[in-house]
Amino acid sequence: MAAYLLRRFLQAVVAIFGVMTLIFFVQRLTGDPTYLLVPETATKADIEAMRVSLGLDRPLIVQYLSFLWGILHLDFGRSYVQNVPVMTIIAARLPYTLELTAGALAVAALIGVPLGIATAMWRGRSQARGLMGFVLAAQSMPTFWSGILMMMVFGVWLGWLPPSGAGGWKNLIMPSVALGLLSMATFARVARTAVLDELSKDYIRSARARGVSTGRLVRRHLLRNASIPVISISAMEISQLLAGAVIVETVFAWPGLGLLTIQSITGRDFMVVQTIVLLGAFVTITLNFLADLLYTVVDPRIRLTGTPG
Repeated sequence: MAAYLLRRFLQAVVAIFGVMTLIFFVQRLTGDPTYLLVPETATKADIEAMRVSLGLDRPLIVQYLSFLWGILHLDFGRSYVQNVPVMTIIAARLPYTLELTAGALAVAALIGVPLGIATAMWRGRSQARGLMGFVLAAQSMPTFWSGILMMMVFGVWLGWLPPSGAGGWKNLIMPSVALGLLSMATFARVARTAVLDELSKDYIRSARARGVSTGRLVRRHLLRNASIPVISISAMEISQLLAGAVIVETVFAWPGLGLLTIQSITGRDFMVVQTIVLLGAFVTITLNFLADLLYTVVDPRIRLTGTPG
């Protein structure tokens, strides 16, 4: 198992380095931000002075090495637009995105997993077909459309919830549901498939033959044995939620990292954009590594073989 975890750790390090390199060079290909930071009346000398102050006059390889050196020292530079440390800006926005992601994950997991289990246990019944119809509808609806629809119905027409902005817990409801619907459908499908796979195994037939109740069968056997695919999809879905936050935060004017990303891309604030992307990549890779660790807890076979399964 130690060799397996070491291999996964090294893969994570290589992946993070690859993302750092890719985002640095892709950002530079989008154009020179200097022209957006100087007034329209600026002369060529003013533009060149701004470029020198930002360090953009140096050779690209020098900028890249300086970027890597700063990352190693947890120095992500200063915002080109606001002229403050990037981490100061991100620290102010990060709690909003974490709050939104946690709310969306709660919607996705607490609704999706029970739905998946129910549709598997009730397969062939009208209840299961009705629930799967709901799952399919949630999976088919684009995030931005569900967000706008909820905003119009519950925020404007009915006036039950604030249509946009951050504030109390009511402001969090619609963005969380809009962001979590697609992941909810994914959790439901994965949980259903995993439970159906377990129901076809001999130990389930033996338990039913002994008269074990359905509730105990689910709690004592099915949930643990079917949890590995759910753990795996959880790591990926959290990453998807972070990516989807860009759309939801823009629709609901939620002041998190997603909205900050759009604003920074529009203003070509390289330092802010590349730091947000690096943060997202680090979170995604870390979550997948933690999922590998959880595999060893849920499935003891991994501790012996060093591979999931």
